[in-house]
Amino acid sequence: MTSATDSEQDALPAEPYAPPHAPPGAPPGVSIATAPAPGGSTPEDEDIPVPVGAPRALLLSLMGPHRRRIATAMLLILVEQAALQAGPLLVAVAIDRAIPALRDHDSGPLIAVTAAYLGCALLGTLLQRAFIRISGRINQDILLDLRGRIFRHAQRLSLDFHERYTSGRIISRATSDVDALRELLNEGLQELLAVALSVTYVSVLLLVMDWRLGLASLASFLPMFLLARSFRRRSRKVYRTSRTAVATVIVRFTETMNGIRPVQAFRRERANDAAFATVNSLYAKANADGMLEMARFVATARATANVWLTGVVLWGAYLVTDGSLQLGVLAASVLYLRRLYDPIDQLAMFLNSYQSASAALEKIAGLLAHEPTVAEPSDPVPLPERAEAAARGREVVFDGVSFAYRTGKEVLPPLDLLLPAGQTVAVVGATGAGKSTLAKLLARFYDPTGGRVTLDGVDLRHLATPDLRRGVVMVTQESFLFSGTVADNIAVGRPGASREQVEQAARAIGAHDFIAALPEGYDTDVRKRGGRISAGQRQLVAFARALLADPAVLILDEATSSLDVPGERAVQEAMRTVLAGRTAVIIAHRLSTVEIADRVLVMDQGRVIEDGSPAELIGSAGRFADLHQAWRESLV
Repeated sequence: MTSATDSEQDALPAEPYAPPHAPPGAPPGVSIATAPAPGGSTPEDEDIPVPVGAPRALLLSLMGPHRRRIATAMLLILVEQAALQAGPLLVAVAIDRAIPALRDHDSGPLIAVTAAYLGCALLGTLLQRAFIRISGRINQDILLDLRGRIFRHAQRLSLDFHERYTSGRIISRATSDVDALRELLNEGLQELLAVALSVTYVSVLLLVMDWRLGLASLASFLPMFLLARSFRRRSRKVYRTSRTAVATVIVRFTETMNGIRPVQAFRRERANDAAFATVNSLYAKANADGMLEMARFVATARATANVWLTGVVLWGAYLVTDGSLQLGVLAASVLYLRRLYDPIDQLAMFLNSYQSASAALEKIAGLLAHEPTVAEPSDPVPLPERAEAAARGREVVFDGVSFAYRTGKEVLPPLDLLLPAGQTVAVVGATGAGKSTLAKLLARFYDPTGGRVTLDGVDLRHLATPDLRRGVVMVTQESFLFSGTVADNIAVGRPGASREQVEQAARAIGAHDFIAALPEGYDTDVRKRGGRISAGQRQLVAFARALLADPAVLILDEATSSLDVPGERAVQEAMRTVLAGRTAVIIAHRLSTVEIADRVLVMDQGRVIEDGSPAELIGSAGRFADLHQAWRESLV
């Protein structure tokens, strides 16, 4: 719900990929897609490191709850393949025994062989149907679990992660990467099991029928194994590139669509077309490279299999003419050899799906293995109970707090600050002074690199997240609304709140009149990001949401910047009542917002350079007095 404001853009951490900003004059916080760097590399090539063994551990954890059903599916396909592989053996019995018996007017063996053949075919069909049904349910349950894990984990990750890891890549993990796993689970694994069991049964039957032909046939496994290993080694890199490339395409698309207004306003369509064409062609090339590797493997494996099959058949024919091999055994051996080599295409498709899914699993495992930098305490400490007569607010202390982003650039030098319970404090200063960083530390979107922030004496790092979020609420410049009704968006502040409580919060903040005037009132759908109502109205809904949450500490980060002067005045009047008794931190460029504050802090380069009541600071000859005078002159 929060993002860096325009006052803090210069203080954001530098990362391997920082989305390019719009030309001067574009709305703050909106980036415009540009072409990839020279040489074909894209900014999104940098990804999360994958811990050793993480993909395997993830796969085992996904399969763990389905052990019994997996065992049942394995038993079904085991019996199914046994039934299907009995066919050529029955053909050999028919040629060598049933037909000669028929010449002696004994049709019993032929009838028995025919009935057995049809029975095996029917049994194999029924078992295959049962296997597909149970395996399909297992696959869907696994994919459902995986998507849920990605969604839940992405919400747990800290703000700094989301500021550098684009939403497009998270979408790619939950869509295209999960789809790659779906293809493997739905088709590839069934084909692999069928091929593996088929090869096992055929190998045993060939050896049983005639060990000479069996050994000659099995000797072909060596060149086939070498070919498969070579294909896997070459294609692994190709498919890793493919998974990164598709994520890049999604990132470009979502970034451009999210910034469509500045894109059109600054006529970036052609430039974005060129940038998208570049990343799209890289994705197409990665896919083409994968298909080329598969084509090489299939062609080489087929040629090897055909040459080997020809040699085995010629040798078997010689043994038949020599009288050391029965014709039925040769016929069955040829049928089995076809079943041994025919799955080459299936094996190639499986290897293709496997390499793609393996690369996707690596990406997903890396995301799920990434731990939040703002971690949940292992042994949380509860906030102390407040006396009934005490103020609703809580005391906030910055005790030697310093902060630096991942690049090491210090934003806040060691800071000591006491905010008494129930006091409203305004924080002002130039762009990049550290105001929003102070607010994010108080909301625990970041943890300080030094010192501690306490709430009624308890370090924020020791508070359970639910307790912290109930106690501290932040309203930002970008009041994000979810798709849904106005009432639903206000109730985000207190899930389960009644309609009466929702309306009371809206009335207290001065939002009831405009909401009641909407087509369906509180049941009006605000649509994507609240696009159906104005920016000022979205801000009022955000205030009502915060009021309904009833926090002990309320942070307003440029929260009135979207309101016009009459709207701001109305909100200020409502806020005098809302903030009464609470601890409040108001960060503002507009000095009109400071009028309701008990105390003003003036910041410069992360330090508090002035501290006092608005009247005291206006009467002095300091920085705030200069800012106030400049603001007064701007109103004339």
